[in-house]
Amino acid sequence: MIISIASGKGGTGKTTVATNLAAVAGIAVYADCDVEEPNGHIFLQPDIEKRVTVNSLVPRVDHDRCNGCGACGEACRFNALAVLPKGVMVFDELCHSCGGCLLACPEQAIREEPRPIGEIEIGSAGVLPFIHGRLSVGEAMSPPLIRAVLEQLPTDGTPAILDAPPGTSCPAVATVQGSDACLMVTEPTPFGLHDLKLAVDMVRALGVPFGVVLNRDGAGDDRVDEWCREEGIPILARIPDSRPLAEAYSRGRLAVWELPELAGLFQDLWHSALSLVGSVVEVKRCAN
Repeated sequence: MIISIASGKGGTGKTTVATNLAAVAGIAVYADCDVEEPNGHIFLQPDIEKRVTVNSLVPRVDHDRCNGCGACGEACRFNALAVLPKGVMVFDELCHSCGGCLLACPEQAIREEPRPIGEIEIGSAGVLPFIHGRLSVGEAMSPPLIRAVLEQLPTDGTPAILDAPPGTSCPAVATVQGSDACLMVTEPTPFGLHDLKLAVDMVRALGVPFGVVLNRDGAGDDRVDEWCREEGIPILARIPDSRPLAEAYSRGRLAVWELPELAGLFQDLWHSALSLVGSVVEVKRCAN
């Protein structure tokens, strides 16, 4: 069972929700898929036990065999190969490792070589299994590393909580697709509502059941409430706009540790997330 925590914009409290949810969920895997800037480790303080280098495959041209026909450059949708009079130039950062250039080359002058793009760190925070990825500085594409993080999730049915990258582009899609449920974190502001709408379009397109978590409740207006009512979207939890909560965050401390009165809120949210998963399973069972 996989529950992803996503948002349409950065700074809404996605990591706050994901880490505190993991803390009250019992034995659940926390996986930080925001590989460009992971920060769940700041709050969970895991002991790292294993590091795995992640590679992507990039083309290398045998210039002795290459006849300069240009078939590889025409096949590449991402302009990662430039066919020049003196040979083929490869732009590693643009390559999506699709292998199309290998298939297109009539002279079999292209091979693939692994190139490091980042690493995965695996450990534990108490009884909580912990995984996160770190994209190397200067790398342009994070989805390959995100997929490598997801491949580290246990296959024995242990619940997993995914801390997704912000936004609605490829990194967020790579994390959320395949989830059993998604919690969309937003804030009661015009910007929060605008980006929530984009994120809702994303999860609907992916077919993932979802609900909303309203962070900093009481700090803004009622536009998010009104829109969620109109759309029939459940608001599963309301995290209050609280100075003590903000202070705990600034010290890198979990809210459920510093403010025990919030533990019940996150426990209820966990059960609501499980209900989202259960309702989908029940619908599928009835359809069969």
